Amino acid sequence: GSFVSLSIGFVAVGISLGIGILLGGLSGFYGHVKLWFITVDTLIMRFTDAMMCFPTFFLILTAVALLPPSIYTIMIIIGLFSWMGTARFVRAEFLSIREQDYVTAAKVAGVRKFRLMTVTVLPNCLAPLIVQAALGLSDAILEAAGLGFLGLGAQPPMPEWGAMLADTRDLIGRF
Repeated sequence: GSFVSLSIGFVAVGISLGIGILLGGLSGFYGHVKLWFITVDTLIMRFTDAMMCFPTFFLILTAVALLPPSIYTIMIIIGLFSWMGTARFVRAEFLSIREQDYVTAAKVAGVRKFRLMTVTVLPNCLAPLIVQAALGLSDAILEAAGLGFLGLGAQPPMPEWGAMLADTRDLIGRF
């Protein structure tokens, strides 16, 4: 059951990191740019705050209940509903790193903004993001196990930790 649970965790964390790095990086680097009446930072972070208002597990539970049960559905849904913390974290890192002297030197040297964001600022965020990914991996595995325990996770021929716990629920009282 570990292969299925770990693969759900790794794919979900990959999706979550992708969305979180994209939105957090845009918010932290281009946050001062104004769109009509609101800045990019305010727009992205208010959307992130709105998504954080809802309990993640219940959003995932609702989406899994509405869609056909599949391991791929679970991976995608867990990844789509768990990017908010990563986006806020990446935004904070980008805001602090973009004020460093080496970033200012790269700006003066004429480095384009996209290259500055992806080659200069983003690699300096990777060490804390690895820790964030490890913590997100455990959360994704627990969410997938919770769904499997409720019968909404991986389907019966496929072994998964939550489904295995649900199958042995009646044996717990015997020992």
